Amino acid sequence: MNRAAGTGLMGFGLVLVVIGAILDFAVSVNTSGFNVNTVGLILLIVGIVAFLSGLIVVVTTSSRHTTLREDVRETPSGHQRVVDERDNLAP
Repeated sequence: MNRAAGTGLMGFGLVLVVIGAILDFAVSVNTSGFNVNTVGLILLIVGIVAFLSGLIVVVTTSSRHTTLREDVRETPSGHQRVVDERDNLAP
């Protein structure tokens, strides 16, 4: 996953938390066989898990950058291609 996927997962988690909190705390309906408050609690828990998962993805992917440098040099025998690839651990 990349950082954009992590932020999208965080946004989706926040939406689920808001919907779940509304259904759990603000709605009071008496139905038989189907409890809206239980659905709200489930959405609230799933939203928190999704938000934390997205946060973990953002934190773990933001600390690693890859730098790729290609250099083509003229040599007496022809062209020489030098590729330098580094993983920078500092942000």
